[in-house]
Amino acid sequence: MCVCIYIYIYMMDLGCWRLFGAAILFFHGFCFSEKAPNYTFMHEATSAPDISYYDYIIVGGGTAGCPLAATLSQNYSVLLLERGGSPYGNPNITNLAAFGQALADLSPSSPSQRFISEDGVINARARVLGGASCLNAGFYTRAATDYVNRAGWDGRLVNESYQWVEKVMAFEPSMLQWQSAVRDGLLEVGVVPYNGFTYDHLSGTKVGGTIFDQDGQRHTAADLLQYANPNGLTVLLHASVHEILFTTTGKSRPIAHGVRFTDASGINHRAYLKKGSKNEIIISAGALGSPQLLMLSGVGPADHLKAHNITVVVDQPMVGQGMSDNSMNAIFIPSPVPVEVSLIQVVGITHFGSYIEAASGENFAVGSHRDFGMFSPKIGQLSTVPPKQRTPEAIAIAVESMSNLDEAAFRGGFILEKIMGPLSTGHLELRNRNPNDNPSVTFNYFKEPEDLQRCVEGIRTIERIIESKAFSKFRYDDISLQTLLNMTANSPVNLLPKHKNASTSLEQFCKDTVMTIWHYHGGCQVGRVVDHDYKVLGMDALRVIDGSTFYYCPGTNPQATVAMLGRYMGVRILSERLASDTTK
Repeated sequence: MCVCIYIYIYMMDLGCWRLFGAAILFFHGFCFSEKAPNYTFMHEATSAPDISYYDYIIVGGGTAGCPLAATLSQNYSVLLLERGGSPYGNPNITNLAAFGQALADLSPSSPSQRFISEDGVINARARVLGGASCLNAGFYTRAATDYVNRAGWDGRLVNESYQWVEKVMAFEPSMLQWQSAVRDGLLEVGVVPYNGFTYDHLSGTKVGGTIFDQDGQRHTAADLLQYANPNGLTVLLHASVHEILFTTTGKSRPIAHGVRFTDASGINHRAYLKKGSKNEIIISAGALGSPQLLMLSGVGPADHLKAHNITVVVDQPMVGQGMSDNSMNAIFIPSPVPVEVSLIQVVGITHFGSYIEAASGENFAVGSHRDFGMFSPKIGQLSTVPPKQRTPEAIAIAVESMSNLDEAAFRGGFILEKIMGPLSTGHLELRNRNPNDNPSVTFNYFKEPEDLQRCVEGIRTIERIIESKAFSKFRYDDISLQTLLNMTANSPVNLLPKHKNASTSLEQFCKDTVMTIWHYHGGCQVGRVVDHDYKVLGMDALRVIDGSTFYYCPGTNPQATVAMLGRYMGVRILSERLASDTTK
């Protein structure tokens, strides 16, 4: 049973009492059921009418779109369009032990859509209600205070929005031996102070949150829809938005007034905004989807749009620019003793701009889940060859090689480094006019020398952790660091490149072994494509609210801040509308 309390709040800024429709207080522990929720507002897009009308239309039911929709639904009618399906009932999403299986699924119905950047690094794009929170390694941590200040966000509302998310999604992990050894090793090599368990971004070593509960069950942004007013929200699944519709005739600025989308049967539907000057369309389709949809709708670099026979609504050359992906490099450490299954729980936030994290056990490759883990070629995390050589044939060879090894070869774990920022940027372009196809994206890993040096320092720090007393239990004394860096199939598993020159530089090691940690961002950045209220420049009734607006990845892992931003902007939009209505 879930107890929901509607409360009246005296809104100081407005000087009046109002029913805070959104103020349904859910008490964590008994209001949020661990079972799949009965969302009466969630439907297949095939059931949608040909034409419908709403106060808000949100494109993308991901980590930002779900909390945004839940918040706005308290006072207005909201349509949330998600191109994927439901995460509920899919054990490959919900179970920690099955991590990686969804990423390895290459079928058209997979919740994960694989894409390969022009750099050659294999990546993933969410295609499911809840977005990347349904696919990731679960680490939950907030952005740094200075990040919040630079973004111009209200600190009090930011904290309240994080807390709103955390009541549903975040938990304190159980620290077992491997993660504890990494933590103690970080402290031993000088990544100090120790900040204990905290969601906050603090220099030194800390234990962060996780979206996996004590039973190993994942809690996603889709769970935040339990906050929604069921009478104010409609969620349509397998709804692919092809374009934003604009009114331009006789107007000085184009006005977004609707969207065209197709259902799973390919049938076209249109959804329009109700009449009202405050009603809006909000794109929350992610760092690939949001700039892609703007371009498909005629908002982007004019020459590029004309090349694809797209009518230019606004010549906006910065759409698709500033694309970044935080590079990840890792070292596999075979263990003489068994290790627990763990995803990321500990992080070392270094002074030189690299984050040190770790994962262990069968989540990367062992038993029935072999080849399905965080560093498996099955999901595209192939570091045995440089990026441009990671062909389907190379992946198949790596998977076959791993399948022939004894399970003991996989006993151990990885310690990884992810560079802060990054400073290196690239761009995104359309390949065609199909919104379900991936655009072309270039991240330019290590283009900026400082990024490469951060990687090198990160690898050096990992080496010191491996040699630390705290980590000695999980290290073979007769395997040197150079052997770990040049691991071959004979000692004991080929998970890292073999170089002919044993003295290969760490710079080259970083370039050859670069992988993604799925934290890409940019393409619709604040001040370039949207203003500080996330309104698209040069037009009305259209915003972009998601990670595509970021210049740098917030904190060590972005999902907490992306979810916070959805809630934060939902509250701001509601407050501004209430204030505007009161003054009329």
